[in-house]
Amino acid sequence: MSTDALSIPRADVSAEDAARRGGFGSLVRSEWTKFRSVRGWVIGMIIGGMLMVFLGLTIAKGGTINCGSSNGAAATGKACLPYVPYGPGGEVVSDSFNFAHQPLTGDGTITVRVVSLTGEHPNFSNGQGAQVGGALVSGLAPWSKAGIIIKQSLHQGSAYAAMMVTGSNGVRMQYNYTGDIAGLPGNVSSADPRWLRLTRSGDTITGYDSVDGTHWSQVGTVRLAGLPATVQVGLFATSPTYFVTNQSFGGSNNQGGSSQATGVFDDLTATGTPAGGKWVDTQIGGGGPIGSGPGPGAPNVAGSPSPGNGPSGYTETAGKYTLTGSGDIAPVTPGPGSNLPTATLQQSLVGAFIGLIAIVVVAAMFFTAEYRRGLIRTTLAATPRRGAVLAAKAVVAGAVTFVVGLVASSVAVIVGAHLESSNGQVVLPVSVLTEIRVVVGTAAMLGVAAVFAVAIGAVLRRSAAAITIAIVVVVLPFLLAVLNVFPAGVGDWLLRVTPAAGLAIEQSIPNYHQVISQTNPIQGYYPLSPFAGFAVICVWAAAALGLALYVLRRRDA
Repeated sequence: MSTDALSIPRADVSAEDAARRGGFGSLVRSEWTKFRSVRGWVIGMIIGGMLMVFLGLTIAKGGTINCGSSNGAAATGKACLPYVPYGPGGEVVSDSFNFAHQPLTGDGTITVRVVSLTGEHPNFSNGQGAQVGGALVSGLAPWSKAGIIIKQSLHQGSAYAAMMVTGSNGVRMQYNYTGDIAGLPGNVSSADPRWLRLTRSGDTITGYDSVDGTHWSQVGTVRLAGLPATVQVGLFATSPTYFVTNQSFGGSNNQGGSSQATGVFDDLTATGTPAGGKWVDTQIGGGGPIGSGPGPGAPNVAGSPSPGNGPSGYTETAGKYTLTGSGDIAPVTPGPGSNLPTATLQQSLVGAFIGLIAIVVVAAMFFTAEYRRGLIRTTLAATPRRGAVLAAKAVVAGAVTFVVGLVASSVAVIVGAHLESSNGQVVLPVSVLTEIRVVVGTAAMLGVAAVFAVAIGAVLRRSAAAITIAIVVVVLPFLLAVLNVFPAGVGDWLLRVTPAAGLAIEQSIPNYHQVISQTNPIQGYYPLSPFAGFAVICVWAAAALGLALYVLRRRDA
């Protein structure tokens, strides 16, 4: 787009008329008339919106899932999906673990001592992200876990509360997949065991931990609404996908595989369970030892061998209980640790940074073109309140961009989510308020970026310089972070302190502490929370407007 081709006609409501009438609204209408009278600016905004939609839908359309069917024929899309469990809050969850359980009717308590937690995971020691020899090596994933659990039923996705020891995050009380409360720190061992306790009183579950089984500390209390009279209680063990990430220019390579954890328990007591009842081993979601187990939901009575080639997932000898499991009890999040082909709401908005380029070009020229044509003298002579002129241009550029961004974001999200679902991806559900925040927030972020570009144009006065600075400050940090030009820590800071932080408003899935996720803007994860990131770009825009006002008041037109 060449500035030589621009011609700004006299507005229907001129700056002189606005000054004479003394109304800011009239000045805004004058600037709006100037904007819509320049065809190149209008086209530029439309192109920005279209680029957002086109790139977002292209990404959504390109995620088709392919697989083979039971009869050997090829299958695509939803036919390739396994069973997808949903938690009590409607979120997609992973609910796969080895569970030695008994029924608990009414109120009751379970107490146990955990004497060790060990595990195995794939060997990626060659540093290239490829598994060496296909064998497992000793070691724990950070969120490997074993402990005691009270669960509504054996159905995947049912409500639960658990006390557990973890691979490197100490004792935790976790509940309903998204809840996580820290308990005692440190790793468990035979020399440093951990005592765990859960009590049920109606719908209320309380968790405790202890280092000696005598002095107990309450970790947390949760209410599991609608618990039936009879629930399942017992021991569990599980371990999430173990993966390594290799950063490289232009992206990253993730390689992962199943891991498993083995917990050893003793001093197990339970009240409210059947007298003399046996602990029955059930591999929820197939979450037994890797390579063995009777399959999802199939019971294995203590002492009986599990079918398959691997070891038994549960043994009891002289009051010592050993349980081995694989999988996770947690919300499903995008990224290499997911066991499902996931998509998020904001992936359809990946084109926002492309739309930003067109938007900042138009917004910067909205001010610099008046300097180039010499019309700024007329405007400022007729309206001595230079701050009002700056504000009017910022309002018009921001409002036009917001409307364009709102339309583009709405189309990209609605159509993109449909395409992703049709192609067999699991679109992680969010609340209506979150969806509104993502769509409206994206439009608002684009509008603030336009205001920033207007201010830069007022300061620099030259189109080429203003456009270059606006793109470098707003868009380039995002590209540098995505392309891994700098180490991950540097890329994270670019997304914290530059205007590109505003793109965090698009994030729809929280950074759950109990799930390892990466700061990856393409998948929708940012180092700042959505509103914190939006605040950063607002601060930049406010600072730029302040500088522009200072410069306008101190220099001649």
